[in-house]
Amino acid sequence: MGRSRVLLAALASLSLALGAAGSAEAGVGLPPVVSHVPTRDKVVFITIDDGWTHDPEAARILLEKRVPVSLFLLPGAVAYDTGYFTALTDQGRATVENHTVNHPDLTTLDAAGKDAEVCGAGERLAAVFGGKEPRLLRPPYGAVDDGVRAAAKACGVKALVTWTYDFTTWSQTPPTPQLKAGDIVLLHFTPTLAADLRRALDAAKAAGLKPAALMPQLKAAGVL
Repeated sequence: MGRSRVLLAALASLSLALGAAGSAEAGVGLPPVVSHVPTRDKVVFITIDDGWTHDPEAARILLEKRVPVSLFLLPGAVAYDTGYFTALTDQGRATVENHTVNHPDLTTLDAAGKDAEVCGAGERLAAVFGGKEPRLLRPPYGAVDDGVRAAAKACGVKALVTWTYDFTTWSQTPPTPQLKAGDIVLLHFTPTLAADLRRALDAAKAAGLKPAALMPQLKAAGVL
């Protein structure tokens, strides 16, 4: 099965490489890359990456406020405390999505490497979260090309999701943007997640927007 996926992805990548120069057909049939959802609904999308810091305060906010959220998780970050995340999926409104196994720049890997990262993560997450493999992929660093899209398709991915705004506090707190309907907010499981999440929710409220589940809105918008 794994070899078949690698072969399919490799053939798709070769076809894209041969036809990409000046071809309007390059990328046709591949999963879309989404940084904003075209919708008239007054909604935004909260997404959280990685999973290394398991902050109880952030979990409390998500559960008490019943925030729909997409968790793009690394299997290794889940493995040492699965209960933290299963509480969010079982008791809250969280869905688990794919963020690869080791967080590489997928554009630098060959077909086998892409398969191991994307399909491998999907299989490991499915083993923890009810047997269903994620259908959304966030490529690490937002790095994506048609080869990555082809590999993602071979792994059953329906869309690659990047982001509109990153609210994560890294060396300093970023400026808070004025959110618009359909924006995708990026957060990370870091020690500042609770504060970053509050800023994102406050920004959504100030704009008259509510968090919504991502997959249903992608379908409603005709993206999938």
